[in-house]
Amino acid sequence: MTAQEVRLCGLLLREHFGEVVEKVGTHLLRSGAQNLRTIIHETGISLDLVKKSLCVLVQHGVCVFSSGRKGTGSPTEYQTNCDRILRILRYPRYIYTAKTLYGDTGELIIEELLQRGDMTMSSTVKTVADRLTQNMEEGHSMDYSEVSNAFSKLVETHFLQRCPPMAGAGTIASATPATPATPGTPAASVSTTLPTPESFPDCYKVPHVTLIGRGKRQLSSEDGDDQRNAKKAKLDSETHGDEGIYWQVNFERFHLHFRDQAIISAVANKLDQTSSEIVRTMLRMSEVTTSPTANCTKPLSANEIFRSLPSSYNIPRPILDQYLTLLVDDPMEFVGKAGESGGGMYVVNLHRALANLARATLESVVQERFGSRSARIFRLLLRKRHLEQKQVEDFAMIPAKEAKDMLYTLLSQNLVQLQEIPKTPDYAPSRTFYLYTVNQLPTARMLLQNCYKTVANLIERRLFESKESKRLLEKSQRIEAILASLQASGAEPEQLTEVEEMITAPEKQQLEALRLHINKLDSAENQVDETIFLLESYITSTATS
Repeated sequence: MTAQEVRLCGLLLREHFGEVVEKVGTHLLRSGAQNLRTIIHETGISLDLVKKSLCVLVQHGVCVFSSGRKGTGSPTEYQTNCDRILRILRYPRYIYTAKTLYGDTGELIIEELLQRGDMTMSSTVKTVADRLTQNMEEGHSMDYSEVSNAFSKLVETHFLQRCPPMAGAGTIASATPATPATPGTPAASVSTTLPTPESFPDCYKVPHVTLIGRGKRQLSSEDGDDQRNAKKAKLDSETHGDEGIYWQVNFERFHLHFRDQAIISAVANKLDQTSSEIVRTMLRMSEVTTSPTANCTKPLSANEIFRSLPSSYNIPRPILDQYLTLLVDDPMEFVGKAGESGGGMYVVNLHRALANLARATLESVVQERFGSRSARIFRLLLRKRHLEQKQVEDFAMIPAKEAKDMLYTLLSQNLVQLQEIPKTPDYAPSRTFYLYTVNQLPTARMLLQNCYKTVANLIERRLFESKESKRLLEKSQRIEAILASLQASGAEPEQLTEVEEMITAPEKQQLEALRLHINKLDSAENQVDETIFLLESYITSTATS
């Protein structure tokens, strides 16, 4: 774990959970597994606040707890997961993907589960139905069964999964990690490390939930808190058949979807839309049969691919064979041939595809930072592996002085490495070959750290901009709330205009400029995260292969 990762994790924890949780989380990242007493002593935070912070981290799957290293009877130790914290950065992308695949209902289900860490199916269905009803016209409401169907589809496609049960016996250890946390719960728990959800046999089994009804509109503030609390107590006392079964978002399934989309998009850009649809069909067919860490998909025959193609594309069999041959012969090698039976057996080379996408990302970075000639040298070294300076000048067709400057610039930025091969044991310069090379994996790791630093800078800038205009933003929110309240009560247009004029023209311009700036920073964060995802996928794929 690097300093840049810890810094980014700290910013994400502060933005989503507050400064106290950030302090506890970053302390555990730096110090490793620690017991409650040590955390309190080293952070200087009160016992109550540390317990509440640990509850928040455990609830969101960021922190795991286990029996102490000294054996049975030793204090429970807590440890935070850096990779899980960094996934917070990808929350908007998860929500947008759910909206694209399953509409507004899917979007709200994923959003609720990400916000709360984990929930029961009945609780999620009720909350989402209420939220959808709130945005509908008067007299319309969302049926619970529609939300339940969307929830079931998300589980069937493995985008949601059950939280694994705690290992070990006992009243606390046998509960799921999503049991609603109280300030004393983590400190009292003694458990071993959590199992993976997939090791649990009923991971994707939807329980039978007895939930009949429709979403309800939220009570207005004038109705008082007493009615709400009484209603909540009544709802909590109801049973729906899924008590103790908690659900969480399956991030790995989303990552597989992002990987597949990146490969399909690359094929469409390199060849054409029809080729990308053929690759999409192959990936869809092998979703269930291929392991997430596999280098390539299971072999598929041309006959199977032909039968599975969408009928709307109307691709004849001879044309499909030509496209498959074209994909196999393409230098990017996204598709490979694994045999001749069934009209030819074909696979999608997942690792090779990720390596090519990472390589294209590195080339793009070099071109943006150092120009097209430096990118030409970089591509040349990637292709030829090892070259002397004179060979680089000749192959790249760049004057000696310029080539030398560019190579030394790339070398100083660690994008290019220099390898010495001596002719004699004394390493005399006159009798030594100096070869330039590019090691793709270490270069990708270095670029990944630069991306973490970039995202952290963007978040800090966005927080600074918001803090500088805090008074103006609060005023705008108050006026928007007043306007919404007046519109709900059927106020006159003159009253609405009078309230709107409480913000002056210069303040409106300042607000517009601020929102535009913050939107640009948000967009930049999401774009950098796409690069982070590609590089992380390539590095993980290389490690497993």
